[in-house]
Amino acid sequence: MSAKTTTSILYLDGVSVSFDGFRAINNLSLVLEPGEMRAIIGPNGAGKTTMMDIITGKTRPDEGEVFFDGRVDLTKHDESEIAMLGIGRKFQKPTVFESHTVEDNLVLALAGPRKAIPALFHRQTKAERERIDEILQTIRLTARRDELAAALSHGQKQWLEIGMLLAQDPKLLLVDEPVAGMTDAETEETARLLREIAQTRSVIVVEHDMQFVRELDVKVTCLHEGTVLAEGSLDQVSGDSRVIEVYLGR
Repeated sequence: MSAKTTTSILYLDGVSVSFDGFRAINNLSLVLEPGEMRAIIGPNGAGKTTMMDIITGKTRPDEGEVFFDGRVDLTKHDESEIAMLGIGRKFQKPTVFESHTVEDNLVLALAGPRKAIPALFHRQTKAERERIDEILQTIRLTARRDELAAALSHGQKQWLEIGMLLAQDPKLLLVDEPVAGMTDAETEETARLLREIAQTRSVIVVEHDMQFVRELDVKVTCLHEGTVLAEGSLDQVSGDSRVIEVYLGR
């Protein structure tokens, strides 16, 4: 086991997977350091979603290594085990409990193995109350805590779902196109929100909005045909002739 494996929060090396003869991921290697936020870009079909499926245990690779937090071999764990290990995933479409209040959504996320109904009547400890207050502040929803989630804007629902992930205290967050459908103001605020979150945990953001990626101001990895095409700052990657040809020039 290399030193890089043991010091990284996420380590993919030589990962490949095929579906019905189509190679969705092709010899993919990627290293994410503890406390790093990385933006993943690339055309549709580049392998971005499949890569996240592999990291979260939804898809098992045909070959290659996938290690989390130094020594945990993710290929030997299923989705629920990987979530418990400290990897949280937010899909593009927000999935919040619209008939519950903003605070109750966070309580349910904190609850872990408790059943939903008992969780809502569970007497919160001082630590749990403080944690919910902290998350509400992070996701800009303190003033909306007693309102139904259904009353939130699309962008605020995205923030609430990020908050529900934070309630599970993951070491690594995978966030898929968080600003799709957001207003310009919400997009700017989401960049600030994610930068704050990245001060205490690692984050991978998959995104098509290049202005949003620029606001994140992080290292960028461009995928194409299931492998890394270019990596570096946004200016470096967006200036790469191959990236312009297969993605940005379209």
